[in-house]
Amino acid sequence: MFTGIVQTKATVIGITGHNAFKTICLSVGNEYLERLTIGASIAINGVCLTVTKFESRLSDVVGQVFFDVIDETLDVTNLKFIKQGDHVNFERSVTFGTEIGGHIVSGHIHATAILEKVERSPDNVKMTLTIDPQWMKYILHKGFVGINGCSLTVGDVSSDSFALHLIPETLQITNLGNYEEGDQLNIEVDQQTYTTVQTVERYLKSQSRFN
Repeated sequence: MFTGIVQTKATVIGITGHNAFKTICLSVGNEYLERLTIGASIAINGVCLTVTKFESRLSDVVGQVFFDVIDETLDVTNLKFIKQGDHVNFERSVTFGTEIGGHIVSGHIHATAILEKVERSPDNVKMTLTIDPQWMKYILHKGFVGINGCSLTVGDVSSDSFALHLIPETLQITNLGNYEEGDQLNIEVDQQTYTTVQTVERYLKSQSRFN
């Protein structure tokens, strides 16, 4: 479980494997690997991955952490596109006493959205994303959505697109400012919204059988 508050950006320094199974190695500041254990969960671009190996020495500023990524994850997320030198969003899982500054996210990506338009101004960046219309019923104006693991508030919505407004702090901490029009971003819809919509739909469907 995660908060959607990205802690830092990690750098991809190695990728091995093939289209159905890859091992990725990330370089990240040692302070983000403190008290880490094999088997721990870390959100990478919003995808919950399991630590398989890590190296962190007190004499070094940065350490390395390794993850295995299977075909199911590669098919659904934008991790299939990452390459050496890319920056990915990095968030350790929630611990007792963690401040929930965003919203609760699971790290289970529902779909990817295409960055349709980017509008930059001195104070913020507006992104318009398009997604398969089946997911738009879970994306509500002023509601929450996870974008590459970032908890963000939804702006305007249409039948197949929605807008995001990113402040300088978000652009500095995360990798969202690196994306260009046509790129794909990982989407996790708000679980509370998803559950509510699914429950209402099931109820209405059951009622229709008796009418």
